[in-house]
Order: sequence, then structure tokens, then C-alpha cells
Amino acid sequence: MSLPPINPAPAHIGDTDSGIDLPDLRLFVFALFFIFGGITSLNDVIIPKLKELFTLSYAQALLVQTAFFAAYFVFSIPAAAVVRRFGYMRTAAIGLLTMTGGCLMFIPASQSGAFWMFLLALFVLAAGITTVQVVANPLISLLGNPRTAHSRLTFAQGFNSLGTTVFPYVGSVLILGSLATVDASTLSGAALDAYRTAETRVVVYTYLGLAAALMVVAAVVWSRRNRLTEAPADPGSILRAFDLLQRPRFGLGAACIFLYVGAEVAIGSLIVNYLMLPETLGLPEQAAGKHVPLYWGGALIGRFIGAYLLRLISPGKILAGVAVGSITLILISANSTGAVSAWSLLAIGLMNSIMFPTIFSLASEGLGKRAAEGSGVIAMAIVGGAIIPPLTGLIADGSSLQFALILPAVCYAVIAGYGVYARRPAVISA
Repeated sequence: MSLPPINPAPAHIGDTDSGIDLPDLRLFVFALFFIFGGITSLNDVIIPKLKELFTLSYAQALLVQTAFFAAYFVFSIPAAAVVRRFGYMRTAAIGLLTMTGGCLMFIPASQSGAFWMFLLALFVLAAGITTVQVVANPLISLLGNPRTAHSRLTFAQGFNSLGTTVFPYVGSVLILGSLATVDASTLSGAALDAYRTAETRVVVYTYLGLAAALMVVAAVVWSRRNRLTEAPADPGSILRAFDLLQRPRFGLGAACIFLYVGAEVAIGSLIVNYLMLPETLGLPEQAAGKHVPLYWGGALIGRFIGAYLLRLISPGKILAGVAVGSITLILISANSTGAVSAWSLLAIGLMNSIMFPTIFSLASEGLGKRAAEGSGVIAMAIVGGAIIPPLTGLIADGSSLQFALILPAVCYAVIAGYGVYARRPAVISA
């Protein structure tokens, strides 16, 4: 999942007739997609770790996603303003340094032994990721021949999916590989604080490594900050975008982005704990964590399959079909045991693959010159990843993980309805 183009700053960069042939900058943007996709998916690994260390309920543990995805809602528009003020490359460096700061905040979080400090570190990290995403999508579209912009953006999003596939596996080895033999619920006072500090060091080391890598990338970006000639843009284009919500096709599409991201993140966040259940696979924590990449890898594979099918079948029908497929897999998983229950849940990643770009494109149809404004609003709808997961956790706390899947199923049902509603092309407005 990647942020839609907000087009927050320059209306063009350099010579838009011939495009800009800067292959090194394109490689840099591809790297950004890989990095922020991978770091986002690491949440699925640290959630079970923090849940065990702080003896949290599912709802409390999923506040990790609330802290992370709330940054999209808070910082999407401010980040666009920063791009207007400083330009793409300087803003990318600012975003990378903010991400570095978020990673470094894991040090005091570990030393404090306080769960809220980890949430604060994740919020700052996500603020930087939001800023980098605001830069990356429109920039990759402009770095090259305009006629091939769509192809470049699709290719770049493939790196995002690659990151979400690779990072959880490595994170499972590093973070979940040192599963403690002590039950945190049996400790208190200084002993509990010391235990949490010791056990969270592995999380700190992982994010320190990321911080070092991010600083190197930020330095490279800063060294190229003057490579682009950027033109000023209309300062009011984003702020007047919210009246687009009055249009049913767009408003419902934005709501579906909210629901889709929420459902996708909720399921991904619960995979490790779900596969550890005796009634599914009963795996140890690290082994369960190594299955998370299969969920996100399904989205990577499905994107290529979907790209072909979308040439042959109405996008609305495809969207409705995969949403129904997700509901079917949820029902199978929740009402079965063993390998069937586990693998049907992981297979939902395959269904998720084309939902985000398809909902985005269907919602944007008919906006004409206001398409860039609409993408800014849709970007803020990603905040669904902050709200749906903890609500799913609340249901799990009151019943079971299997029953809690009913909330993502409801989300997919609304998305299926939208696919049917938007199956016909919209009339393009002026």
C-alpha cells in the first residue's frame, strides 16, 4: 500500500515536454518506496513483542497502528505545505531525518520501559514516512517521459510491496528470535522495568540499524538537492479539496480507502498471534512471524495478476470480486482449524493486492482538473489504519481472534458494494 499522488507543490519540474532523464534519482525514489513500505510492515512484528512485554490486551497492542497511521491524517497536508516551501528534494531529506529521529526515539523508549514512549517513537517515525510519501509519488511521475509516468509509478509501487515482504521476515528473525522465557505478568516494580529494558534492546538495535541507513540516504538526497528546477504551484489547490466529498462517487471511494486500509492493517497486525493459537498452527512466535511476509507477498503477486485482469474486466467488477473473495476467506478461516484456518487468512493478502489503486482510480474518475486535490483527501483517509485495528482488538478481547475478523469482513462488504456501484465509468467534469 502506498500513498496516492498529492501533487503538493510544483506543477512541473524542469522541462515537462521531454521529461527529465535522471535515472539515479529514479533509483533513489524506488529505494524510498522499498524503505517506507518495509518499515510500515515491521509494525506487524513488533506488535506481538510489545504485547508480551507489556502484558497488553489486543486492543491496547493495536494502538501501535493507531499511533502510526494517525500520522497520515495529521501530517499529509502539512507535508504538502513543506514541499511547496522547500521543494521535493529538500523535503525528502527532511522526511528521512524525521524518520531517523523516530528510530532513535526507541532508545529512550526502551530505557523508560513505558509503552507510550514506543507509541510516540512510532508516531514520529510515521510522520517522516508520510512526508517522504508525499514527495515520492508525484516525483516518480515527473522523473522521465510523461507518456510513461503511469508505468514508472506502478513499477515503483512494486518496490513498496517488495519492502513489505522482505522486512517482516528479517524483523521476525531479529526481533522475535529472542523470545523471553520469563512471563512478564509475574514481575513487578524494578524487576519488571529491568526485564522490559533488556527485552526491548533487540527492538532498539533493529531500529538503530534503520536509523543509520536512513541517515546515509538523507545525505545522498541532500547532496542532490539542487538537481531539480521546480516551478511554484497554486497555494490553494489542496485546502479547497474537501468539498469533493459531496460527490457520491468520490466520497464513497474515500470511505472505502479508510475501510480497506483499516481491514488490511488489522489482519496483518494479528497474523502472528493468530498463527500461535493452538486451534490454528500453534507456532512459536518467531516461526509465526516468518509467515507475515506471505500475507504481504500475496499482495505483490496479486498486483501483477490484477494488472492483467484490469485490462479485460471492469475495475469495479474486479474490486467487487476480490472483496467478496476476502469475505469468503475470512469465513473459511474463522470457521475452520489447523492449516486451512491459517492459510485462508494469509491468502487474503492476494485479494488485497489491487484494492487500494482500484478504489483510488474509481474514486478519482470524473474529477478532471481536480484529481490532484482529491488524492490529498484520499491520502488522509489512510487514517483508517489507526482506527479499525484497535476496534478489531476490542472485539477479540471480548470474544476471540476468529470472531474479531467480522469487522474486517464488514469493511470488505462495503468495498464490494462500492465496486458494484462504480462499475460504470464516470463522466469527467470540467
